[in-house]
Amino acid sequence: MWLATVGCNQKMNDGPRYKPLAASDFFPDGQSARPRVRGTIFHGETDHGGMAEGRGPDGDLAVAFPAPVTRDLLARGQQRFDIFCSPCHGRLGNGDGMVVQRGFRAPPSYHTDRLRQAPVGHFVDVIANGFGAMSSYGTRVPPADRWAITAYIRALQRSQRTTIADLPADQRQRLLETP
Repeated sequence: MWLATVGCNQKMNDGPRYKPLAASDFFPDGQSARPRVRGTIFHGETDHGGMAEGRGPDGDLAVAFPAPVTRDLLARGQQRFDIFCSPCHGRLGNGDGMVVQRGFRAPPSYHTDRLRQAPVGHFVDVIANGFGAMSSYGTRVPPADRWAITAYIRALQRSQRTTIADLPADQRQRLLETP
């Protein structure tokens, strides 16, 4: 009985397969390695309709948050940002984190015009898939936290360019009365 099991297993182990990046005559492009199919999800991750990577149903980068941005969401975003992002991007998103201070390449500041004008889906996509020197955090940061971090990034961006005139009248008055 035991030999039959070993024999079956051996056939499965010796089955046809390709080595990584080996040539293949099966596919028209001659490559055995296949790109990830758009819309597929990783094992253990639930389907978020493209929102896990910052994309809407049409496949374009999302321009709005899929849920309301609340204080709780911002607090979660700040916590996750401090853990995953601030070592490189710095606590204010200026691109001057501890990793950079120790000689590694600086990421872009979130306060550049290009990133202030980027759709929110861009940040979620970069967290999920990486970009440039930044590696993917898709397996380390769940989709809900990607959106929370993005909300916090937007709050950081806004905080650096807000003037007293942008405040509601009651808060502006209270601020002016504070000694």
